[in-house]
Amino acid sequence: MPLDLLDPPADTSTDSEYLYTLNFGPQHPATHTTLRLILTLDGETIVKAQPDIGYLHSGFEKLGEDLDYNQYVTVVDRMNYISPLANEIAWMTAVEKLLGLEITPRCKYLRTILAELARISDHLLAVGASALDLGGLTAFLYAFNEREGIYDIIESASGQRFHPSYVRVGGMMNDITDDVVDKVRAFVPKFQKAHADIARLLNRNKIFLDRIQGVGVLSREEAINRSVTGPVARASGVVRDLRKDEPYLAYPDLQDSFKVVASKGGDCLARYLVRMGEMAESMKIIAAAVENIPSGPVNVDVEGKISIPDKTATYRSIEGLIQHFELFMWNRRWETPVNEVYGANETANGELGFYVVADGSGKPWRARTRPPSFIHFSLFPMLMEGHQISDVPAVLGSLNIIAAELDR
Repeated sequence: MPLDLLDPPADTSTDSEYLYTLNFGPQHPATHTTLRLILTLDGETIVKAQPDIGYLHSGFEKLGEDLDYNQYVTVVDRMNYISPLANEIAWMTAVEKLLGLEITPRCKYLRTILAELARISDHLLAVGASALDLGGLTAFLYAFNEREGIYDIIESASGQRFHPSYVRVGGMMNDITDDVVDKVRAFVPKFQKAHADIARLLNRNKIFLDRIQGVGVLSREEAINRSVTGPVARASGVVRDLRKDEPYLAYPDLQDSFKVVASKGGDCLARYLVRMGEMAESMKIIAAAVENIPSGPVNVDVEGKISIPDKTATYRSIEGLIQHFELFMWNRRWETPVNEVYGANETANGELGFYVVADGSGKPWRARTRPPSFIHFSLFPMLMEGHQISDVPAVLGSLNIIAAELDR
């Protein structure tokens, strides 16, 4: 036998002939929704990961140019459909900034409670689905059971469970009842117990920890350079939260009720722990806010021709009937200034912002969205390089990508 055949072959693992392509999605259960990843593999190792978006394109931004400012709330509901109320509140924040409108103290507190319930709902899905992808069914069931409780509260307030379309320019569709307040009060201790149960199921689960610890590490510098926000950024040591740094709604009154949860790990484990910590802080905000809801109207004064009059006024007074008629038939409320504004809220996945350009008509000339999922999905190729195929669900779940925010 020739001696050269006994020598080890040269390392050709990076040659293109030894690489192959694998489609991950858009119908893979671990993608949760219509996401497609084109993975270039060297054996089980990922050499390149290319996100391919466009499978859930709905033209949300273009629809904003054809609907008035209240009608568009039904569209933003469907962007991050896991926490639609947070989208509504963020959109109305931008519109009210455009109009120079100050909402009532009662409305600020109600929106704050709803925004924090939406945050908890979103984090529950992120944590529960991530555990499910890695083999933990029980935590998923615990998480989704609590999400049903949040849906019950939203249904009691708005009449709809999933896409409530509850927020309006200058206020809300209607005020809440005492029944809603009672349900929120009852939810707080119930959720605290479930939160502790999920933590006990996962925090010391060796299989779960081995799958996420040290996987998908994002450094603080990269998080800043790539405009990352929310739990993904805070898990990498970027301590920024709009509720603290640029407080809005009732957050200025509740600054002592919560703290910003952050970590330096930057991996999937850190992102999981930050979300768990944020849910605990959200419960503190809700508990403080629900006991201090101001009295008074939930909508701004109807004399300004901004808010929809109460149904009682519409049905029982000529003034209310005329106001309702003028708003809906002649669209008089939308004599907006010719201006452009950017408004942003701290939602569950990070900074959700809307850039609105108004031309003075009844509709936005431009309604641009700054969705956190679009920013975070761009991290995926960098985070996955050098990892295994089995790490894809762990990293994808830790980013909590919502496809409808990508294909807006």
